Amino acid sequence: MGYGTILSPLLIVFGFSPLLVVPSILITQALGGLSASIFHHKNGNANFSIKEKISDDLKTVLIITSLGVFAVIFGAFIASSISKSLLGTYIAVLVMIIGFLILTNFRFCYSNGKMVVVGIVSAFNKGLSGGGYGPLVTGGQIVLGKNHKNAVACTTAAEPLICLAGFITYLLINGISDYSLLVSLGIGAIIAGPIGAMTTKNLNKERLKKIIGAIMIFLGLLAILKILGVLSLNISM
Repeated sequence: MGYGTILSPLLIVFGFSPLLVVPSILITQALGGLSASIFHHKNGNANFSIKEKISDDLKTVLIITSLGVFAVIFGAFIASSISKSLLGTYIAVLVMIIGFLILTNFRFCYSNGKMVVVGIVSAFNKGLSGGGYGPLVTGGQIVLGKNHKNAVACTTAAEPLICLAGFITYLLINGISDYSLLVSLGIGAIIAGPIGAMTTKNLNKERLKKIIGAIMIFLGLLAILKILGVLSLNISM
């Protein structure tokens, strides 16, 4: 998790338009998520088997994506109709809030019904901002009682369909003005897939959580400074 949540404000800080950033993140995360899901299964972080019956992990993926596809499409429509500065500000604030919640170890009472709600809200955020999906869905599963490795793997497996639906919506509404960012991110995401799966198998959960939380808050602040014109780091059009 953290691909879109971290990358979205970072690319905005570097001067890329939110309407180019979000669809590029969506389709490349779909590719990266598909690659990572295969290796999560091979490394034993989750079981997505359907040989005899649908595994518990695959059931979780289906629950997360059941209504999430419609939510991400709705989020993409909203993003295409609001100003770039407002969209950029939303992304920055969202990233900071999630970073704060991760650092404070936020928890709440959970149920299977609430898992569906979290999936919907997370997918809407994904379509609107390109981020905010992985941290919410993964955290929700952990609160529900899933092992953190299973939670990360299930979130990764749910993202390809969610991201693909959002990307197609952006493509139909606005098109893609420049494919160079998409290609660059896509290559990196596919390469990172197996590396991320192996890292998940061996990572120190608490240390990584603190690092991700701090990075999110920092990037959110940078993005706000960029939008306000205080910071200038243009490396693109």
